[in-house]
Amino acid sequence: MDTIICTTCGCSLVRLGISKDKASTRTYEGKTHFFCCDGCADLFVTDPGKYMKETSDLIVCPTCLAEKPRQWATKVNVGERDVYFCRCPHCADLFQQDPDFYIKRLEGAVPNEGVLGHDGCCIAPE
Repeated sequence: MDTIICTTCGCSLVRLGISKDKASTRTYEGKTHFFCCDGCADLFVTDPGKYMKETSDLIVCPTCLAEKPRQWATKVNVGERDVYFCRCPHCADLFQQDPDFYIKRLEGAVPNEGVLGHDGCCIAPE
């Protein structure tokens, strides 16, 4: 499942309420990286390899939107895909009630106010 995680701090942009079009971005080696704020984007360019290594194995629970290292997550096969959850059994149970909603929300296809609203954490309102 493709979800946007800040390459510097590891926060889920969906959890924060930041859509792809509102996220700060930087391109490194031909790939666009998304960030929760310009501060994280600027920090990333100082040592891209360090930050990519630190955040490359993070997953986001589709139900509670918690970020976890993959080794601390529970993998469940849903249809033809593996879905990773935080270890809370409630999250996997709740997901089963409406898997399409949770997958679409995690992919950013369903608007989500997040914990900070659509302005993001450090992005000044327009």
